[in-house]
Amino acid sequence: MRIGHGYDVHRFCEGDCLVIGGERIPYTKKLLAHSDGDVLVHAIADSLLGACAERDIGHHFPDNDDSYKNISSLILLKLVGDILSEKGYIISNIDSTIVAQAPKMSAYIPKMRENIANALNLSIEQVNVKATTEEKLGFTGRGEGISAHAVSLIMNKE
Repeated sequence: MRIGHGYDVHRFCEGDCLVIGGERIPYTKKLLAHSDGDVLVHAIADSLLGACAERDIGHHFPDNDDSYKNISSLILLKLVGDILSEKGYIISNIDSTIVAQAPKMSAYIPKMRENIANALNLSIEQVNVKATTEEKLGFTGRGEGISAHAVSLIMNKE
C-alpha cells in the first residue's frame, strides 16, 4: 500500500461560476487558473501522483502548454488514473476536503463524488468529499480563494 497527499489553491477572479469536483457552481466569482481551476480535482490528482512517486500535475500537464488551456480537470484526473494503471496500481480510496468560506458546497458534494468516481472508474464508496470553512481566518476565510486537500491510498494490482 502507498499513501499520497495533495494540496491545491486558486485565487478568485471575475466570473460567474466555479468548477469544483467537476460540478459547475453558480457564484459571483470564478477561480483563476490555466485549466478550469478545479482545486478539488487538482488536489486529488496530486495525491494519486504522489502515492506512486510520479511528481505532480504541473509536471504532467504544465500551464505553459496551450493544449491544457481551459481543459476540464476531470479529463486530467482520468489521465492520472491511466498513469497509475500503467504503473501497476489500483486506487483503494480517496478522502478530500474543500476549504472555502463561500459558497456552501454541501448540496454539490454527492455529484462531485460521482464525477470523481466516474473519472477514475471507482465506486462512489471509494471517494469521500468534505467541505469546511476557516471561520473567516486566512485567505480562504477572507474570501480570496479556495483550497483543497486530498489523501489517497493505492495498492499494487497483484
